[in-house]
Order: sequence, then C-alpha cells, then structure tokens
Amino acid sequence: MNFVVSSDDLLKHLQLIAGVVPSRHVLPIVENFLFEIGKNRLTLTATDLEITMKTTLEVETRGAEMRLAVPAKLVLEILRNLPAIPITITVDEDNFGIEITSENGKYKLNGENGAEFPQVPEADNTTSVKMPANILVKAIQKTLFAASTDEHKPAMNGMLFSFTNAGVTFVATDAHRLVRYRRVDITVKEAVNFVVPQKALNLLKNSLNGMEDILTIEYNENNAFFSVGNTLLLCRLISDKYPDYENVIPTNNPNKLIIPKKELASTLRRVNIFSNKTTHQVRFKIAGSDLEISTEDIDYANEARENLKCIFDGEDMEIGFNAAFLLEVVNNVETESLVMELSTPNRASIVLPEEQNEGENMLMLVMPVMLSSYSG
Repeated sequence: MNFVVSSDDLLKHLQLIAGVVPSRHVLPIVENFLFEIGKNRLTLTATDLEITMKTTLEVETRGAEMRLAVPAKLVLEILRNLPAIPITITVDEDNFGIEITSENGKYKLNGENGAEFPQVPEADNTTSVKMPANILVKAIQKTLFAASTDEHKPAMNGMLFSFTNAGVTFVATDAHRLVRYRRVDITVKEAVNFVVPQKALNLLKNSLNGMEDILTIEYNENNAFFSVGNTLLLCRLISDKYPDYENVIPTNNPNKLIIPKKELASTLRRVNIFSNKTTHQVRFKIAGSDLEISTEDIDYANEARENLKCIFDGEDMEIGFNAAFLLEVVNNVETESLVMELSTPNRASIVLPEEQNEGENMLMLVMPVMLSSYSG
C-alpha cells in the first residue's frame, strides 16, 4: 500500500507529537511513531506509556488499511531535510519495509508491525469540561515554573487542577514558591482535583500555543484526555495526594509594599550577581518609602547594594529572599507594578499584580530565607 502527502505537512504533524517519544526505553517499539493508514486519512501516535499524543491529517491513500511503526528519529531527520514537496510513502505489507519517494530521490528504511504498538487507553467513565485552549496555555505559563523537580515529592512534580462550581484553579509549588492561578469564568458542576505531570503540560503548552479553539478536558480516576481539533493528548495522572496548599498562604499580612516590576526585577538581577551562588540570599530593608536590596558573599568578598523608591504601608522591617526564586515570581507579574504583602521575616510573602485581569485571580507566594548576620 502507499499514500501521498506533503513532506512539510507530515513533518509539522510529527513534530507536534515528537516530544513524547523517549530516546531510549525498555520497550523499544515506543521509540517509533505509529502510522495508522485508513481511507484518505493518516493518524499519527507517539507514546512513552505514561503520555500519548495523537494527531490526524488527510492523505491520498491506495491499498488496504494498516498499522505501521516507523522509526521516529530517522523519519524526522529525512523530513527536516526535504523541501516542501509531495512525497509517496510505500509500505511492503509482508516485511513492513518503507520506501519514501520524492521527485528527486528515494529513501528506504525498516518499519515494524504496528499491531505490537501499545494500545491507547479509552476515555471511559469520564467527566468533561470545556475551555478556550489559550486559557489552559496561560495557566501553564503562569504556574508550572513553580512546580518541584524533586523526585521524592511526586505530587509536587505536577500541577494541581481543582475544578468547582465557583471556578477552576491551577496550582504549582516546590515548597519555596507557590503559584495559584484561578479562573472564575469557568465552572463545573461536580468538584474534582487531579494532578497532571509536568511533561504532559509542557507538551500541551507547545501544541496549543497561539490556538483559540475550544479545548475539551476529560478525566477519570487514572487519566486525563485533552483534545482540540484533530489532536489528542492523554496522560496518566499523578496518584499522590497534593499538599494542602491553602494552609500555607498567610491571611494576616499587615505590611504592604507596592513597587514597579521592571525596576525591582532589574535590581534583583544585578544584585544577585554578587550573592552566594548556593543560597542567592538578598536582604530587603524597608524603611518608609525606601527599599534597600543588598547581598554579600563572604567567601569571595563580593557585595552589592541598591536603593529603590516604593510605597510602603507598615512597620519598618528586614526580610531575606532567595533572589533567583523571587525573580521568577516577579517576572511572572503582568502589571507595571506589583504588590508584596508581608507579615514577619519568617513567614511567607505574597506577591500580587497591582490589578487583576477580568475573570482571573493570580496569587504567588515566596518563602523567606534566614538572614545571615552581616550588618549590610
């Protein structure tokens, strides 16, 4: 059998799902793409057994329907190096040999029997919710950077999806930072929480970026299914219970600091150059409308200090932060100025945009660090 397809079109669809394919796996067949060839239709699948992505495109087919496993790395390399031209892919139904023919050349590679490719889980007994794809992309962009990479904290290796009749909430934390991004313009009838792994979310972000179509999320006890247009991503959910993050968010924060985002970010970047490369500790000394940000690395006799003007309502105080963690949080603010709500030097600080966008609520939290004894 054979089919005709644009090399450029096929490459785009394969690149969409290529991030799922593992470079090495105990089950070698998952290092392949699955080509399911039907009547003028080609369905492409990639899996690592935890995450599966599928996409479909129209092709001109001749011959019987079949399933074929195609070496992922090899087919991507040849397609990247072909111009955007029609190609014919012919498959030997006896030994699964593959021949790619273009107007300028012919290329042969070995495929495998697609019947041996892992079966994709079905969306059984699921609940579903719909939202614009760009909302989920924004939730991932605003939240996922704070997720943990510590393998000993598997629940925090993903992002919490919390759906209620009051809105949908997305949370990520690594115990040093926490981001809670809430949409009050999307609701569901039955409350549910589930945790989606980071790899799946990064793949979703890349495949949905710039898309405004309606995304359908279906979920059950074990899996989540994200579908839009001709593309589907399904993943196994993280089974560990997510920490009770609400108890970490302080509710009594009498000290409020308002400061331009760009100025604070620039200062943190410069001062952090001189900080200890392990702790990245910086000191905030707030007195009236003056904010002094300083650091000292005793081992190398490095020191830096800058002063910024701010609006501060509260008691004068000193508090320490990890500059690298705080800078990521500050850069995540969309408004020109941000608000820091502070209580005491040993309690978490809340970072908020000065104004919230319609339909959403963003809250970020940064844990302080114990200040060293230098006087500044």
